Parts: sequence; structure tokens; C-alpha cells
Amino acid sequence: MVNSEIAAIIYGLVSAASWGSGDFTGGFATKSSSVAGVLLIGYSVSVVLLSISALWLGSAAPDIYSTAAGVLAGVTGLIGLAALYKGLAAGQMGIVAPLAAVTTATLPVCWGIYLEGYPSSLQIMGFLVAFGAIWLLSRPENSHKFQLGQVRLPITAGIFLGLSMIFIDQAAEQSVLWSLVITRISGIAILLTMIFIFRKGALPLKHNYPVVCLSGIFDTGGYTFYAFAANIGRLDTAAVLSSMYPATTVVLAWLLLKERLAGRQWMGVVAVMTAIFLIAA
Repeated sequence: MVNSEIAAIIYGLVSAASWGSGDFTGGFATKSSSVAGVLLIGYSVSVVLLSISALWLGSAAPDIYSTAAGVLAGVTGLIGLAALYKGLAAGQMGIVAPLAAVTTATLPVCWGIYLEGYPSSLQIMGFLVAFGAIWLLSRPENSHKFQLGQVRLPITAGIFLGLSMIFIDQAAEQSVLWSLVITRISGIAILLTMIFIFRKGALPLKHNYPVVCLSGIFDTGGYTFYAFAANIGRLDTAAVLSSMYPATTVVLAWLLLKERLAGRQWMGVVAVMTAIFLIAA
């Protein structure tokens, strides 16, 4: 039998792989479609998948506290994901995604240490290596500083996604799947309201639907496995492992979009593997 600590690490890594794939497909779809339209379809796919899974597995219904936390996770997650997709569509994926990730991980790590105390020395070292890895992944070749316009969207995305991770951890204490359904339904309600008020956010063209639906599927997997990781293990460990999704995003961008990665970014990929080893030790 796999103990809960190892299971939490596995869930966190699967979450990172799924989130990285979701960010790549979501950012790619947003290049030719509105952010609101991509998110609306992706969230709708997510609600269907999560509802079927919750009914199939007989997941318990959340209480009022979990419901409120789920709503807050939905609101903050939507803002963060919208900023992330917009940034991915406007800039180089290998820069935007890592910057958002290192910001995302910081808040739940601090909150997790506050609630659960300090992890082991090796895990702390792994956290530091992971942050370094994400930073290396974020630096383009021959670049020594970022302009404000390059960092505004990914940092905004990271702050709100980090808050969403904290709220999801609180919501998932009683019911993981139904709490995630609530986060998605609240996000859809906000999206529809914004589309109605501002008259923006046309649905994607039909030929973009497969990629948009894939982004919803991968994003659902990322949130679900993160919630399971945070529920059975430490919040800070789950957050750091899940936030290493840029390794997936930049590799996909390199393979499929032929985006050139600097040598320091490849060093970041090696650092990611080192961080995983230290956190799992």
C-alpha cells in the first residue's frame, strides 16, 4: 500500500502535468478566441466531468463552510486563470507560465507553514530548489530584467491562483469533487454576468472547440489532483509540486510551437527533477 505522504506527492505531480497541459492548450486557444469564451466552455466541460465523477463515486455533499470556500475559490480562480490565459496568449508561454507559478506557490506555502508548522529540512531545501527551478524556467535568453508590462498579468494571475489554492484546500476537507463543482459553477455565473454586462466574450469558433475542451479537461485534472494532494498531505507540499506545471508548459511549447528555450531554462527542468527528489525524500 502507498502511504498518504507518497500518494500526496504523486497527486501533486499529476496535477502539475495536467495543469501544464491545460495552460498550454488554454493559452493556445486564447490566441484566436476570447478569454471569456475559452473559460466558459472549459468551465462547462469541467462541471460535467466533476458532476459525473461525484455522482459515480458517491461523494459527500459539502457543508456551508465548504460551499463558501468553494465559491471564493471559484471567484479567485477565475480571475487568476483569465489573467494567465491572457498573458499566455499575449506573450511567450515559457516566460508567463513560470512567473505565474512561482507567485502562485508562495501564498499557499506560507499559509501551509503557518497552519501545519515547518516541513523537514530536505523538503524545505526541495521547496527552495523548486522556486529556483521555476525562476530559471522563467528567464529568457539574454534578459536581465523584466519590463512592467511583461510581469503584470502573470503576477496578477499568481496572486489570485494562490488564493484559490488556499480556498480549495479549505473547501475539499469534507468533499473534494462537489466542492470543485461549486467553484466551477460560481465561475460560470461570473463569466455569464460579465459577458452580459460588457457584451464581450464571444464563443470560440467551432474548429477551436477540441482544443478548448482539452483545456477544460486538463484544468479539471489539475484542480482535482491538487485538491486530493492537499487533502491527504501537507498544503505547502501539494502547492509546490502542483506549481511546477511550467516544466510541462515550456516543453510542450518547445515541441509543438517551436519556441526556443534558453540554456538556463533547461537547467530549470533539471532543477525541477532535483526538487521532486528532495521533497519526496
